[in-house]
Amino acid sequence: MLSFDEIAELSGAVCATAEAMGQTISAAGAQLIAEDLAGYEGAVIIAALRACRREPNGKLCLGMVLKNIHAADGRPGKDEAWSIALSASDEYETVVLTAEIRQAMSASTPILEAGDKVGARMAFMSAYERLVSFARAEDRPAKWEVSLGYDSARRVVAIESAVRSQLITQDTGAKYLADLRIAPITEEGQAIAGLLTGTQRTHVSPHIRAKLNEVRQMLSESKRLKERERFKQGQRRRVDSYLRKRRARTVLAQLQNAAGQEAR
Repeated sequence: MLSFDEIAELSGAVCATAEAMGQTISAAGAQLIAEDLAGYEGAVIIAALRACRREPNGKLCLGMVLKNIHAADGRPGKDEAWSIALSASDEYETVVLTAEIRQAMSASTPILEAGDKVGARMAFMSAYERLVSFARAEDRPAKWEVSLGYDSARRVVAIESAVRSQLITQDTGAKYLADLRIAPITEEGQAIAGLLTGTQRTHVSPHIRAKLNEVRQMLSESKRLKERERFKQGQRRRVDSYLRKRRARTVLAQLQNAAGQEAR
């Protein structure tokens, strides 16, 4: 929050920006704009005014300044956000995403799982743009979150990249990386991982082996059922599309016949 003196200085900057853009603004008008912007950091406001001066046309107003502030808030555009959401759908990938991306994924994930990637993209973008608009209207800053995947090597790469890009703080990144190194993998853990991947080289009890085989069978059956359901849904969509086209051809033929009879 800007102080009284900082708001007065900002009013002068608003007047100077308006003059640089070839217009005149009253002291009272500049004061109102400065007070409306007082909730933002001073450096952010100055950068937004600089962007306003660089615009080829347009009239300085509060909306123009806010537009440039929002453009620099760090939130990705809808296409980049969709790319991040697709990566997050892979359980092995570690992804750094905003709260709006995570919330918009709830609208697109069921459609994506049904096999309709185009429909999922449309649903995601619609929800994402709405959520971003709400967040910006309430002046909420972008909040980046870490979605950890199963692959530990990819975790390290993703977290280090997020720290370099300043999406998360060094302290947050260090905490996640430290959590990965808390305890080494035990011999039993190596045995279980080997059984799951088919590369087991250490001894494991018959009881654990039987349990893991049971888990593998359950996962395989679940995957088979999902693939079967996805195939059935695809068949239903193809049948529905065929029936719609058939009805359309029937209606068109009826219209053509009616037109021919009227011509006679």
